[in-house]
Amino acid sequence: MDTGQYLDVFIEETKENIQIMNQSLLQLEKSPNDIDMLNEIFRAAHTVKGMAGTMGFNKMSALTHQMENLLQELRNGSVSADSNMVDLLFKCLDAVENYLNNIIDSGNEGNIDYKELIDELGMVLNGGGKSAASVAPGAEPVSGRAAVQPVDDVAVDQYEQNVINKAKELGIKAYRITVVLNKGCLLKSARAFVVFKTLERYGDIIGSEPGVQDIEDEKFNFEFTVDVLTKEPEDLLLKELYSVSEVENVIIKELDARPLSSGRINQHDGSKVPVTEDINQHDKQDDNGTSQHLAASRTKTGKTVRVDIDRLDILMNLVSELIISKTKLDGLASEVKSQRFNEEIDALERVITSLHDAVMKVRMVPVESVFRRFPRMVRDISRELGKEIDLLMSGEETELDRTVIDEIGEPLIHLLRNSVDHGIEPADVRKAMGKPEVGKIFLRAYQSGNNVIIEVEDDGQGINVEKVRQKAIEQGYISDETANTLSDREIIDFLFRPSFSTAEKISDISGRGVGLDVVKTKIESLNGRVEVETQQGKGTKFIISLPLTLAIYQALLIKTGEENYAIALSSVDQIVHVKPEEIKFVQDKEVIIYRGMVVPLIRLADVLEVPGRREEARKIKVVVVKKGEKLYGLVVDDVIGHREIVIKSLGKLLAEIRLFAGATILGDGSVALILDVNSLV
Repeated sequence: MDTGQYLDVFIEETKENIQIMNQSLLQLEKSPNDIDMLNEIFRAAHTVKGMAGTMGFNKMSALTHQMENLLQELRNGSVSADSNMVDLLFKCLDAVENYLNNIIDSGNEGNIDYKELIDELGMVLNGGGKSAASVAPGAEPVSGRAAVQPVDDVAVDQYEQNVINKAKELGIKAYRITVVLNKGCLLKSARAFVVFKTLERYGDIIGSEPGVQDIEDEKFNFEFTVDVLTKEPEDLLLKELYSVSEVENVIIKELDARPLSSGRINQHDGSKVPVTEDINQHDKQDDNGTSQHLAASRTKTGKTVRVDIDRLDILMNLVSELIISKTKLDGLASEVKSQRFNEEIDALERVITSLHDAVMKVRMVPVESVFRRFPRMVRDISRELGKEIDLLMSGEETELDRTVIDEIGEPLIHLLRNSVDHGIEPADVRKAMGKPEVGKIFLRAYQSGNNVIIEVEDDGQGINVEKVRQKAIEQGYISDETANTLSDREIIDFLFRPSFSTAEKISDISGRGVGLDVVKTKIESLNGRVEVETQQGKGTKFIISLPLTLAIYQALLIKTGEENYAIALSSVDQIVHVKPEEIKFVQDKEVIIYRGMVVPLIRLADVLEVPGRREEARKIKVVVVKKGEKLYGLVVDDVIGHREIVIKSLGKLLAEIRLFAGATILGDGSVALILDVNSLV
């Protein structure tokens, strides 16, 4: 079988199951007797084992099979889920993830077989009183579910009785077929599916025990029962079913309908079918004498599909082109001067806006997909440092554009590692300070207008501003005199400088000064910003503000010389008019007084070397922009107004020009460069 076509699905589903096991193991570590968590981990490991075996990844399958054996012993109570056992299972998960990464990179598992890890699992199993071999591959007791009843003891409800009676009038027999699968079957639901398809070739299925959904979810032991209407003889059915691989036994009994008083589990949704239900609606027979209702309900339609992000990018690009075309039509409206034309433009705008919103919603992904990787990371680092830390997350359902989601993982890793290493004190220090010995880190996400705010807060020691000030002087960033004039917030900004670190020694976790500067660079590249709030002895909060999407956003169009430029509206504080005599000089730099603050001026025409600069007007237009808590004034020739713009990349050749975030096409077909305020100031 060519499994290449299923590789992408295998990779995605294995990632999901690894994450499920990670999260469940973290919960199990806190509640070792939580049988639900054990069952969750077992199911995920069983699924990975089956998928890996089917795809031919035998090393991954062997490792997860041995994990499954250990989990089986934990479920039986033969082995206790202590910290050493959880550590061992985490090692196994890391190994499975390494296999998966190799498969993603090269299409194969690689050369490492993790024999020592498998041997360690075997030793634990032997020490627990059972050998690893004593647990059959794929064995899965059904927790909380009774075994499938023998065929003689299962009656039918009034609905099935009615269908069977109608069928018999047409010479169609009703059989109850119990199928027993081999105990070594890896993919029980797949085998059951083949059995169902085989039976549907010769008749119609009117019920099953357990229900179809439970069979699809493998919530059954190794046998299940199917009720079938068919004109074919028993011998033919037996022959066909025994030809299905891994079918060990088949028991067929002709049904005599006997009504039940309480109803039987419906095969389609697992619900009880009451005997008082009006059965007349089920009595319409098709040409084969079977219920049209059954034929319709047997079709199970999926409600979700996996879509490659590249296809969504193409769709977003097409919507962007529509917005540009609509902007051009707006420009023509003033020339045409037709009411009908304007009405059609308005209708088109409504459709495009709805289409844009729909595409945006498809691209939106909950931040949970990023957050869920962090509990395991915080747990491992805190254990390495000998600290006790709880990571408390909220707002995981908050949504961001997929392109933003893919980029924020690295900055958050740096911030969390910073909180664990620098922020939270050791337990003995916290106790001496009157704090709880267990430190807390809060990871929050919430939407604020057109932005998403992500906060990383700890209840640790806070930032020692004086220590940062001294480090800045030692490393030559500022002089003693200048250092004394800077505010605490300006001093803290030095932490975001490349190679700046206050750590006394370099470790695997920190000290090289490559943390916060990476955070700032990455967040600003996403048109976001990062701020810091800290209180000595109480803790530190990093606040990240990100745009909902990077493809289309609101902008302010300005003019300098003969050139048009765009500025992200989120960066604009206000537009002010300044008289030439109101401009002052501080250290030979132009500044204005704005809301009681000294705001530096930047003349765009000089910085961008724009020709055709206008003469000094009686009043100068200044666009006040913000970068974090700081304000700057951009001197422009004219302000065109607010527009919804579509961002276009400048391409690889111009990627190093830091002053521009991209370009956009205006209504008249001209191109306006989008200014990167962070780089500009």
